[in-house]
Amino acid sequence: MSYAIETLNLTKHFTQTNGFASLFTHPFKPRNAVKAVENVNIQVKEGELFGLLGPNGAGKTTLLKLLSTLILPTQGTAYINSYNVVTEEEKVKSFIGLVTGEERSFYWRLTGRQNLEFFAVLHNLPATEVKIRVDEVAYLLEVTEQLNNRFQGYSTGVKQRMAIARGLLNNPQVLLIDEPTKSLDPTAAKDLRTFIKEELVGRQKKTVLFTTHQLSEAENLCDRIAIMDQGRIRACGTLDKLRGVVDSPEATLDEIFIKLTEGSDKNVESAQSVV
Repeated sequence: MSYAIETLNLTKHFTQTNGFASLFTHPFKPRNAVKAVENVNIQVKEGELFGLLGPNGAGKTTLLKLLSTLILPTQGTAYINSYNVVTEEEKVKSFIGLVTGEERSFYWRLTGRQNLEFFAVLHNLPATEVKIRVDEVAYLLEVTEQLNNRFQGYSTGVKQRMAIARGLLNNPQVLLIDEPTKSLDPTAAKDLRTFIKEELVGRQKKTVLFTTHQLSEAENLCDRIAIMDQGRIRACGTLDKLRGVVDSPEATLDEIFIKLTEGSDKNVESAQSVV
């Protein structure tokens, strides 16, 4: 069976130093490795809404960066629509849209339209289609009226919608979304969750992998959930299957999460097999 997203022992270690000075004063001193992502194995089906749940620092954002070809793995492999993210990078980029809440990835002194047109060109959209596609995604995200305003004047909610609009410019089959409701008020967060589930997955049939540290969001939105902590996948599956991992048929996601992220690695080996 082929998957929209598949990882095989995907690992990313970062070398930790005490600054540039130490590289010169102690050039041969062994450096500590930060294990941001460690032997991650997940499979996301086509058209699935898959949640990656974990606390801050769990490795969720690093995993998305690996899948979107922004950084290279230390070891292991990842595939998007069966294409290798390292050796077939350009093909992978044509299938994915990355949505990040990092506001500084936009140009604040440009208008929303100028930003989207710039990123559309980076996606190699033909000049004749750029304005049409920008208008389409702006209408879809209900930001048309704000397009001619400078990005720096947008509310947090509009900035997040602009980030999703940017991720949709190339009409990707797979969307990687990093904490989409972070910093949003309850009403804006609810509207955005509804849009992701009903429009992107329900109507457009896109595959969506999104990260969150909100338990209720993962429980109410996702087809399946992977619980990630300290760079590892502690468990993966539907809520019922996650209950089976902790041997508690009535457990809430809160209770499952606490049991699986108490700082022990004893559950990792058995949990990774639950899909």
